[in-house]
Parts: sequence; C-alpha cells; structure tokens
Amino acid sequence: MAAPEQELQNALATTLLTNLAAFQGFARRRLGDDELAADAVQESLLRALKSDRQLAADDNALAWFYRILRNVLTDLHRRHAVRTRALERFATESAVAAETNDKDLQETACACFRGLLPTLRPEYAQVLQLSDLDGQPAESVAEQLGISKNNLKVRLHRARRQLRERLEQTCQACATHGCLDCHCDSNS
Repeated sequence: MAAPEQELQNALATTLLTNLAAFQGFARRRLGDDELAADAVQESLLRALKSDRQLAADDNALAWFYRILRNVLTDLHRRHAVRTRALERFATESAVAAETNDKDLQETACACFRGLLPTLRPEYAQVLQLSDLDGQPAESVAEQLGISKNNLKVRLHRARRQLRERLEQTCQACATHGCLDCHCDSNS
C-alpha cells in the first residue's frame, strides 16, 4: 500500500473507533437490544473493511459508515420479520395438524371402542363414556356417579381392563398389535 493510502486507512480506522459508542447507540435505539446492536455494529465494521470501494480523502467516512450500518439494520429487521412470520405459520400449521390428528386418531381408535361399550357392565360403560369419550374431569365424573375419586379410579381401571379383554376377543390381531386403522369385523 502506498503511503497516502495507508494514511487514509489509518484515518478511517481512527474515525470509526472514535465513533464506536455513537454507532452502538444508533443501533441500540433502532433495535432495543444491546447485544444485537453490538453485533450489528461489528457486522457493519466487517462490511466496511471488506468493501471494495476505497474512500477518497474528501469523502465523509462517517456518512459512508452510517449508510453501511443502516443497511445492516435493515437486513436484521427483514430477517427478524421473515423469522417471525415463519414461526407464526409453523405454530398455526402445527395447531391445525395436531387438531386434525387428534380428531382422526379419536375417530379411528374409538370405532371398536364405541361398538363394544354396550357389551360391558353398565357402570363400566358409563364411566368410560364420561371419562374417556366425553373427557370430563375425574372430580366431575365421581360427583355425577355419586362415588369417591378413589372409587372412580378403581372402576376406570376395571372398566378399561374389561374393555381390553373384549377388544382382544373381538379384534384379535388389531388389539394385540395395537394398530389404529382397525379393519376387524366389529368395525364394519
């Protein structure tokens, strides 16, 4: 590097370092985050150093650097907006998929279940209907049936065991292997 170019580079480095706090304040006011602002200034300094454009002696180094910093800040805002939209879209799609999967799973898994309820003892069918199919809380079910919560747990355990036995008798392979897309005779 020739002596005048070296002097120009040294002057630029001195100017940038002298104004570093101002650059960080500028970025912090626009981003609202100290760490992100420091990263933005650092990225701007890297871009300035990598720039093919050489400053002439009469160019305003501060204006040139603020232009680079504004571009970096704009890029950060755009990336943040894209990331936010992507996360919102993901959350919406996940919620819809979970709702659809839950509904599909319940319809498929309950096909044999519902058909076998009348074959169970009436108090077992009732407790399964209220707890498992209707999704009522245990306290509410116990109150409706006039039994204690502990008695409800015992009744649910026995009802589920009896239902499992019926499923194994009726669905055979489907019940044994746990397939959800049951094609047994009781499902048709």
